Amino acid sequence: MEEQERPTHMPRGPAKRTGPGFLNPAMAPARTRSVMLLTDALEHEWLVKEQRPIRALDALCATGVRIRRWRNEIPGELQHRLRITANDLDEFALSWAKMSHAKHPPHTPVEHEPEGDRHGQTSTAVFDNGVHFQRLDARMAMVDAAYQWVDLDPFGSPIQFLDAALQSLSRTGVLEVTATDTAALTGSSPSSQARRYQAKGLVDEYAHDDAVRLLLGTVATTAARLDKVVTPLLALFDGHHVRISLLVRTSKSEATAIRKSIGWRVRCEDIPYRFVQHPAPEQLPNASGPMWIGPMWHKEVAGRMTEERALELCHPKPEDIDRGREFGLIWNDEDIEYSSREVRRGVRYIAEAADLMSRDHLLLSLDALPRLCGVGGAPKIEKLIAALIESGHAAARYPDLEPMLVTDAPFETVVKVVQTTSGSTN
Repeated sequence: MEEQERPTHMPRGPAKRTGPGFLNPAMAPARTRSVMLLTDALEHEWLVKEQRPIRALDALCATGVRIRRWRNEIPGELQHRLRITANDLDEFALSWAKMSHAKHPPHTPVEHEPEGDRHGQTSTAVFDNGVHFQRLDARMAMVDAAYQWVDLDPFGSPIQFLDAALQSLSRTGVLEVTATDTAALTGSSPSSQARRYQAKGLVDEYAHDDAVRLLLGTVATTAARLDKVVTPLLALFDGHHVRISLLVRTSKSEATAIRKSIGWRVRCEDIPYRFVQHPAPEQLPNASGPMWIGPMWHKEVAGRMTEERALELCHPKPEDIDRGREFGLIWNDEDIEYSSREVRRGVRYIAEAADLMSRDHLLLSLDALPRLCGVGGAPKIEKLIAALIESGHAAARYPDLEPMLVTDAPFETVVKVVQTTSGSTN
């Protein structure tokens, strides 16, 4: 867009909102992961079976970058199974999305026959080369039809949209939620946190993980009120926002049992923290919650999100770049390398940490280890991970802007390994 500067090198944080057609380049990694998750659902059929279609809604599509990436980067042989609806209330942004879609059409042409809506009537939706554009309030758009995939990416908190998003899903569906109100989620703004999420936070090395778990817990409890149960597929703190992807199913019995996955993180003296369902009064000053305390990722799904797969799906091929140059794309070798780095960054460390993040684990900040382990300095994170694996435990780097590692080793083992390795040359 002419109003926004062209990104130069690895943009981070919230973009400056310069007009109604808002686009944040720093959200590119989240869009990459969305392409990969939707592709994985189509390829491995864990959402719908027997080659059936998936109806996907981008409820707040803005300039349509996400839906156009769905249509361009998901393999062509899967495109006929996608029914994409792009919705936004901003007329300027939606017109920009339509214009971009028309001027730069997807590589794989797709036409869809009319389908029945959730009320049993034939839908009047008109698909333009695989995408149906509509201008509605997001809440109206979500309750008006049933979808297997809903992406909810508001400017700020998603709280006001959650009920409608969950109700719009079929009996089994995927909900992807973005929250950019990280001050509230991390506890940096205690009043906003209490008001929006009915929670209490501590601002320390676990603030980012707390933010992710708090959003997970909020969506899980909201879903339970609607007789739905959530299974996290992937949940991350990514710079200036929290992004969670959940499989949502209708099940009264499992929704009732969800309270077992809601609790508090208590900072302790013997170990960095432990999860409890209800902190004792004396623990409350050192506790954050209530939040999700269950598994954070899905082992198989997250385990397939490798850098190689991301490049295969999302990095432009030479013929794509040549085609773009015909339309005025100005890209040199540095731009191509920049694009490759950004695609890799979007999934870095995810596959390696998938197993641990799908079960009980200990999350540790590398910067906090000298204090916790009584050493002068922490070893390099790669050396520490290798030493933990050599000791017979699993360990991996956790994807966060700060150096974090995840392991299934007891904390006393971590202390011994740190004390042994920190004395060597880093």
